[in-house]
Amino acid sequence: MTKRSIRANRIWSVVLTIVSLAYMYPVFMILMNSLKIETAITTNSAFKLPNSDTFAGVDNFVNAISSKGFLQSFGYSAFITVSSVLLILLCTSMLAWYITRVKNFFTKSIYYLCIFSMVVPFQMVMFTLVSTADSLGLTNPWNICVIYLGFGAGLAVFMFAGFMKSVPLEIEEAAMIDGCNPLQTYFKIIFPMLRPTMISVGILEAMWVWNDFLLPYLVLDRTKYMTIPMLIQYFRGSYGRVEMGPMMASIMLTIFPIVIVYLFSQKYIIKGVTAGAVKG
Repeated sequence: MTKRSIRANRIWSVVLTIVSLAYMYPVFMILMNSLKIETAITTNSAFKLPNSDTFAGVDNFVNAISSKGFLQSFGYSAFITVSSVLLILLCTSMLAWYITRVKNFFTKSIYYLCIFSMVVPFQMVMFTLVSTADSLGLTNPWNICVIYLGFGAGLAVFMFAGFMKSVPLEIEEAAMIDGCNPLQTYFKIIFPMLRPTMISVGILEAMWVWNDFLLPYLVLDRTKYMTIPMLIQYFRGSYGRVEMGPMMASIMLTIFPIVIVYLFSQKYIIKGVTAGAVKG
């Protein structure tokens, strides 16, 4: 490596470090203010580190958890995320397997439609979506996973199909010779081989569904069901006053689960993406 390339790498490292810190600064501000008393957040002390006079300890977190609807909303978000991710992983992996093994005009059309759905802005379909979801009875946490399946299928099919193209067809032929039907071949042979891509797709989809605000806001009945992002939007104290301390704490409680999952699983994301990076 030449001196010029070493210098360029150092410059890029400094630039990317600054960009990373810029992205982390809002999260740091939320964490810092979640540990302060109310008056310190609403005054000029909002940008200062907590001290003995402004430090609130874990009171804001306790108030956030004990607030009306927090645990219920947390449960709704958890259920929607888990059910949506499981449905996406199962359906899209089977579809990708079918697309890569049955090559005709129909399967190619389905594949390109899935890819095309990745570039269609959500704002173009959200009004039609609300009407369709209402007519089909998808306006509750138990059925909204079907909508997430439609919007999450594009990325998932793309990654699964990329991985499936690298799997030798002879493995499946050997399983069929041994007496396996298509379902047995998928669950006994293909499914275990998809583990790296399954984990990476699952994490990416979980981060999206867990943090999503607009789709549940448009589809769900807000008088009955509220996810965590929706609850934070409507976080109110007595007389409609916004309680900034518990609100900041609730945001941190929302961030923690998905960040922890990502930190422990990021190596699988890289492995899954690399596994699908093959030429079709």
